Amino acid sequence: METSIFTQPDIGLLNQLQPADWPDIVPNFYFYVDSPFCFPIKVVINDAIAGIGAAIIHADVAWLGHIIVHPEHRSKGIGFYITQNLVDIAHQHRCQTINLIATAMGAPVYEKAGFITETEYLFFKDIQIQLPGLPTLNIKPYQEKFLQQILAIDQTNSQENREPLLREHVKTGLIYCNDDTVEGYYLPGLGEGLIIANTACAGIELMKLHLRTNDKIAFPKNNSNAVNFLYEKGYKEIRTAKRMRLGKARNVIFSSIYNRIAGNIG
Repeated sequence: METSIFTQPDIGLLNQLQPADWPDIVPNFYFYVDSPFCFPIKVVINDAIAGIGAAIIHADVAWLGHIIVHPEHRSKGIGFYITQNLVDIAHQHRCQTINLIATAMGAPVYEKAGFITETEYLFFKDIQIQLPGLPTLNIKPYQEKFLQQILAIDQTNSQENREPLLREHVKTGLIYCNDDTVEGYYLPGLGEGLIIANTACAGIELMKLHLRTNDKIAFPKNNSNAVNFLYEKGYKEIRTAKRMRLGKARNVIFSSIYNRIAGNIG
């Protein structure tokens, strides 16, 4: 069994690996193929793709995403093999910490590879909250003068250098600020709509803004402010997923994450 680089012509074959209960994986693999900090791979058996996965490198932190094995090739160790190869890629790029979000099916594979559970994400859907009036005046469109504050908030809370990723999406973002001090930001074009905030007020107001046009949201269970906001509205999580880590622990501030990016980047 060997891995090779997943390339753009392979994208046309992804329908054979698309999990029924996942969002369309095609845009993600276009992103992986086009991004210099992403490393997608595949396993081919009998001239057909049997498994795929990708490593996303943020300086010395890596994420593993979209580790998928074709149903006909499950229980053959392919998922574990892909995981090991992606871990090797991360180590080749001098990553000290490797993260992933695990499905119930994938978690035992990742535990076998040495990953441990750091926290769990809670997933909510079908949210219909009536929000009277306009959003608070503290929420403003992105301006260039706020970029360094946004990057600082992100790095402090995520413990990752995600600047190349954020720069692609900040121009359509919104911020919550008092005077010229940024307390939180919302990037609706990044994955599922990343929200990170240093204060509960900023986080909840940005959540409300997100929920005006979306009925789904996901965040770590450590964020009691977000949990209580939805519980008090009568909503409960529909499922959970483990956030797992291999290598150096980071002081990630999970309570500041009010909506995740996606399963492949946290």
